[in-house]
Amino acid sequence: MAAPGELKAGPAVVVGTNVPDLNAFNNRGGVCLPFYRDAAGKDANVLPGLLERLSKEYKRKVTAEDFLAYVYGVLAHPAFTERFAAELGARQLRVPITKDVALFAQVRRVGARLLWLHTYGQRFIPKGKHAGQIPKGSARCVRAVPGDAEHYPEKYDYDEGSQTLHVGSGAFAPVGRDVYEFEVSGLKVVQSWLGYRMKRPKGKKSSPLDEITPDRWPSEFTTELLELLWVLEATLAEYPAQAKLLSAVVKGPCFRANEMPPVPEEARKPPARPKATRRGLFDDVDG
Repeated sequence: MAAPGELKAGPAVVVGTNVPDLNAFNNRGGVCLPFYRDAAGKDANVLPGLLERLSKEYKRKVTAEDFLAYVYGVLAHPAFTERFAAELGARQLRVPITKDVALFAQVRRVGARLLWLHTYGQRFIPKGKHAGQIPKGSARCVRAVPGDAEHYPEKYDYDEGSQTLHVGSGAFAPVGRDVYEFEVSGLKVVQSWLGYRMKRPKGKKSSPLDEITPDRWPSEFTTELLELLWVLEATLAEYPAQAKLLSAVVKGPCFRANEMPPVPEEARKPPARPKATRRGLFDDVDG
C-alpha cells in the first residue's frame, strides 16, 4: 500500500505471502499491513468489534478473511485510484464499506479471486483447486529462450502488431499491450520482472551478493514469466466488474465513521513478542 501523495495509476494495494522489504512498493515508502498480528495466524489485524458490527448489519457472520477480500475487491484496481485521485494525494486510503449485504458479497467474491491469483494460488484457494495452482491464460512460449550461456538474453522488446514479447531470441505470444504495460503506481510489472533477469540486471548494486546472478536462462524463468502473464490476464479481466461494483458501493448506503467501533488504545500498539524458547541468531547476547 502506498503512502499519501505517492499513489499513481494502477491498483491501490498489492498483496504477498512473504514479508516485503522496504522497496517493495516501487521504492517509495509503501505501507505494509500484516493480516495477522501474531505468528500463529489467529489474531487478525482488524479493528476490534468491526466484524461483529458488520455481522449484525448483514445478519450473517463476517470473518476476517471476508473483510480482507472485500477490502481487496474495493482497492485492488485502477478505477479506485482514478475516482479518488484528488483525495489520495493528501490522505491515506479510506475504504467505503457498503451496508448492502448482497453488494458486500459480490465485492468479496471478486476480491477473493484476486487474492488467490496475486498469491499465485497460495491463499483463498477455491474449492476444487490445489495450493499453487493458477488458471492458464492465453500466453504461450512460442519460441524457447535458449538455455546456454552464450545466448542469455541481454534485452527484451514488445511488438504490439503481433502481440509478441521477445526475450532475447525467445518469444511469448499472444501478450496484450495492457498486460505488457500493466503498472502499479508507476512500476511496469512485466518490464520490471524482465529487467532484473537480463544478462546485465537493472537496479542498484548495494552488496557483492548482487553480483551473484545466473549465467544462463533457466527453464524456471520461462515458467515464472508465463505464470506472471497469466495472472495479469486474469486480473485485467476482473477490472470492468470491479469498476461497476465500486460505483455501486459509492452510490449506495455506506457506513459512516461514527458508526464504526472506536479504536482501543491497545489496538494501536504492536503486539507483544512471544517469549523465545531458545536464543535466536539475531537475539541480543549478554556482555
